[in-house]
Parts: sequence; C-alpha cells; structure tokens
Amino acid sequence: MVRMETPVCDFGLAAVDFALPGVDGKTWSLADCAGEKGLLVMFICNHCPYVKSIRERIVRDARELKALGVNTVAIMSNDPAEYEEDSFENMQAVAQEFDFPFPYLLDETQDIAKKYGAICTPDFFGYNADLQLQYRGRLDESRKEAVAGARRDLFEGMKQVAETGRGPTKQVPSMGCSIKWRGVVA
Repeated sequence: MVRMETPVCDFGLAAVDFALPGVDGKTWSLADCAGEKGLLVMFICNHCPYVKSIRERIVRDARELKALGVNTVAIMSNDPAEYEEDSFENMQAVAQEFDFPFPYLLDETQDIAKKYGAICTPDFFGYNADLQLQYRGRLDESRKEAVAGARRDLFEGMKQVAETGRGPTKQVPSMGCSIKWRGVVA
C-alpha cells in the first residue's frame, strides 16, 4: 500500500464526462449524476483500508448533500486483476451492504481516473452547479478512525458550494492508497 495525498484544488476545472457501468446494471453519464447544485465525484474502491474506515461517513454525507441539491457518484478505477476484492461482483456486494445512496461505477479502462487526475482512494472532486471544480480535499479531520465532533471538511465545503457556487479557499488534502494502475507493479 502506497500512501498518497491529493494535490491542491484546481478551481474552475470542468468535470469530465463519462459513460460507465454501475453496479445497478445501468450505464451512467456525468449528466445522469449531476445534482441541481453540484456533484461530488469520489474515486473509491473496496480493498483500501482508508476507504473501508470511512464508508459509513461517505454514505451519511452523500445523503445529507443530496438534501442540499448536491448528488454523489463513486467510481472504482483499480485493476481488479491485482485486487479481487475490487471486482465488479464485490463492488455490487459492498454497495448493497452499505446501502450506497449513489451510483457506484466501474472505470475498467482507468481512462476516467486519468482524465480526472485521480491519484488515490479516496479522492474527492466537488463540483458546483456548472460542474466546475470547487473542492479537492479530505472527508474530515479524523482521517481513518472516526473521531466524535471532527470537522466535516467535505460536507461543509460542498454545503458552501451548494449555497454559493464556490468552495472554500483553504482545503486539506485527502490521503489514501494509490490507485492500482494496470501494468504497474506496486
């Protein structure tokens, strides 16, 4: 496992369109996923200990953001040949077990992760209503282990995006496991 941190938010960068299969059997596009006031694009997977430790908080935040007009989509771009836990069947099982309130999509070619510039799991990209990047930071200040009363950076940042169209100028990078690229030995 290689620990990575996300780069600084590139404010205003346009979201990249996609057509990816979801665990629900539907093919999803950017337009299908976008909310009235924004969209949170998350790159996650099943095997990463960072993602495993925050799944419940991701689901909580996605539900609360939906009420503010911000939708969420999760994309899995790891090479499942290297990590069986990240297979499509296991994606379906995890989505069902945690009752994901958002589409969980497979980026089999890894092209979408590359186009977004995703580097780790989790990697969060928060867009405003015009699908311009406004947030590229961590979920919360507790990082891996949940801490009662921890500042909810992602939720607060995306709430600000929903209300103003702009994300916070100060953002703390997310950290997690590197994306498992095809043909790259870890």
